[in-house]
Amino acid sequence: MALSAKQTRMLDILARRAAWVTAADLASELGVTTRSIRSYTAALKELVESGASGYRLDREAYDAFLADAAAGAGSGDTADSPQERLVFLVRRLLDEPDGIDVFETAESLFVSDSTIESDLTRMRGLLADTELTLTRRGPVVRLAGPEIARRKLLSRLFRDEMRQGVVDIARIQEAFASEGLASFKSDLVEMLDARGFFVNEYGINDVLLHMAVALDRVAKNRVLPAAADPEVSETIRTLADDLGTLVTTHFDVVLDPTELRYLAILLRTRVIAPGAGSDTVAEFVSDDDLEVVRGIVARASTEYLVDLRDENFIVRLTLHVQNLVARAHEKTYSRNPLTRSIKSSYPMIYELAVYIASRLQAAEDIVVNDDEIAYIAMHVGAYLEQQSRRRDAVTCAVICPNYYDMHILLRERLESALGDELDVTSVITSTEADWDAIDADLVLSTIEPRGRRENTVIVQPFLTEADIEHTRQAIARIRRQRRRARIKNDLLEYFDERLFLRNFYARDPDSMIRALGDRMIAAGAIDQDYVDQTIEREHMSSTAFTDSLAVPHAMTMSAKRTAIAIVVNDAAMDWGDARVNVIAYIAFDAGGRASFQTVFDQFVEVFSDRETVLSLIRRTATFPTFIDELVRIIDS
Repeated sequence: MALSAKQTRMLDILARRAAWVTAADLASELGVTTRSIRSYTAALKELVESGASGYRLDREAYDAFLADAAAGAGSGDTADSPQERLVFLVRRLLDEPDGIDVFETAESLFVSDSTIESDLTRMRGLLADTELTLTRRGPVVRLAGPEIARRKLLSRLFRDEMRQGVVDIARIQEAFASEGLASFKSDLVEMLDARGFFVNEYGINDVLLHMAVALDRVAKNRVLPAAADPEVSETIRTLADDLGTLVTTHFDVVLDPTELRYLAILLRTRVIAPGAGSDTVAEFVSDDDLEVVRGIVARASTEYLVDLRDENFIVRLTLHVQNLVARAHEKTYSRNPLTRSIKSSYPMIYELAVYIASRLQAAEDIVVNDDEIAYIAMHVGAYLEQQSRRRDAVTCAVICPNYYDMHILLRERLESALGDELDVTSVITSTEADWDAIDADLVLSTIEPRGRRENTVIVQPFLTEADIEHTRQAIARIRRQRRRARIKNDLLEYFDERLFLRNFYARDPDSMIRALGDRMIAAGAIDQDYVDQTIEREHMSSTAFTDSLAVPHAMTMSAKRTAIAIVVNDAAMDWGDARVNVIAYIAFDAGGRASFQTVFDQFVEVFSDRETVLSLIRRTATFPTFIDELVRIIDS
């Protein structure tokens, strides 16, 4: 089934939603009319269910569609749509060193000559960032450029055909006839683990895709040019030898040293990190790189009021950065299937990663894309999560009337199951507890309280799994109440009626930032330099953190005073890969650093639910009604 860009995007939207989605909601996100949505639904046939509540995916039909699409992703056997034709032409040109005849190709595909000419024009755009070019003599077109660039293009085309973020082993095997890839992966992971490496499961399939492409090209006698034995580390040599053994065992193919070195370098820069140990660190990390990362981390810690100055964290981040820089220079970035969810679920951590990436760009003269920023965010998030667990613990009083040592056993079980989340500050063993005197966020009691008590959970003396789950839910609710209480006070302080705009539109994000920036300058909140920094930040990575909300801002707390400009629009506007109805231009001064983290994370959380945003839009006519509705949402 050949899909248009809008139909593809509609499927992507529905795939992210568990509930029904209305025609108006889809039309707003796609920038089309509801009539177009009905037309797309008819074209998508069994993939989309329609009902009184709107539209949703038929999950089984969609999974089958993805599987069928993947089966043809690398084969280039179909050429119905412009995209399929483009893939078909690229595959033909890659396989035919003498080129293809434009007229014969048009005839074989049952399209006009002008259609193929148009496809070739699109192909030149596809080749713009590669070392490949199209050359032509009469009707014959051929692809010129090195073999390594051809392989990268093949891998890129395959990944682009994948409708989901993770490159699947089964689909690689189907596309490149590389049976045995799954068992090869198992043995490869086992070998790497035995050598003391940590394996990035998100990246290994990407490298296996490169290997399948290499095997496919070698089978067609398209090999990498032989090169003199370069100076490479002992680790690369060992990896290349191990890979050669595994390839021969699983595929009955002998790859030459150049091929194996290339694959070993891909493994080293995309998949593995050394285990703990000073000898390993000394081998993989240079003092100069450590110093660069230490400086960036120190500035990030100061700017965002977080403590990242931990040597183990810095070493691990440096190992990742070295590989990132190598990938960036080669323009072979790692795909990250979690980028979208990290950005929307952990905006402050993602923001820290953007800051670190921006400094790396300047220091190393590279470009860091969203997927690579998300990998940095995973490093930062894992470290901060370890540090924040105890600081964010909920205080708890336990009421368990004394009977032998039952109360001791209950406390020990609680601390074992919930120790990182719960801080037991008191244990009351009397049946006559003074409930009003209890000073704790949460009360866990084995007896019924007197009257209705907020944040009290009844548990069994011998804690059950259900008790633990109910307690976790209460902890999450209390944390959410804490955060929302803080954000409510901060937001109301930072909003300014002069900076509230209803149905205010601009051509693109840069234009919107400049228009809001002019108003904030007039209000005495920022200067022109802050606006320029905001645009620079936007170009690093889109600030559309949810499907409905963009939060443009600078990376430094350099505003004259803290303020937030708000735009609430009925119709969504394009913002990066999203379409947003609400734009919040946030400016913080140096004194607002402590509040920035809370406001930033929680503001995104408040606007993360699409239905909540649509409700706010419907009920907001003026600044006072906006504030009333926002308070209602926060308190709900």
